[in-house]
Amino acid sequence: MAWTLTVTDLKQYTYCPRIAYFARCLPDVRPVTAKMEEGIAAGQEEETREQRRQLRSYGFTTGDRHFGVSLYSAALGLTAQVDLAILRPDGTEIVVPVDYKLSRTVGEHFKLQLACYALLLEEEMGLPAPYGFIYLIPLRRPERVPLSAPAKRKALATLAEIRTIVAIEGMPAATARRARCIDCEFRRFCNDVL
Repeated sequence: MAWTLTVTDLKQYTYCPRIAYFARCLPDVRPVTAKMEEGIAAGQEEETREQRRQLRSYGFTTGDRHFGVSLYSAALGLTAQVDLAILRPDGTEIVVPVDYKLSRTVGEHFKLQLACYALLLEEEMGLPAPYGFIYLIPLRRPERVPLSAPAKRKALATLAEIRTIVAIEGMPAATARRARCIDCEFRRFCNDVL
């Protein structure tokens, strides 16, 4: 791989393809919004709470928790930092990624991000990751997400799409869901939405 993508690139691309394009093709212009800062702060606060919690909210009685796990795969050309990885819950031979989100719903972009975490954890730890959790911070509730082989293939295919867009520096169409454009940090660059 000539360059490495991040799991965030995949999440952003799924939300709106142009975000990954702008972030990769115009890397020095990405503004940080108040919403982004709020999400980062909420994730850090949730990690503090998580360290005091038991694993019951995930349906486990035991397991080793690893916070802020940095992951890299040369084979996938991908890097990430997963909020939480639960290793061998209840004595099973699996690893379970957990991603904290300042959201009330589990969007497709979050599911693909979780699938990438699973791929990276499987490579790093040599254990399967058959499912993971999106922890919805406002609801204080984890949502279990199956991480099937088709979900992982879709994540890999999406990474390939991003690589193609960046390689040719071709701006993709904006998301069809224009309400997303209202809070987008790149809205001023599009000039053809809203």
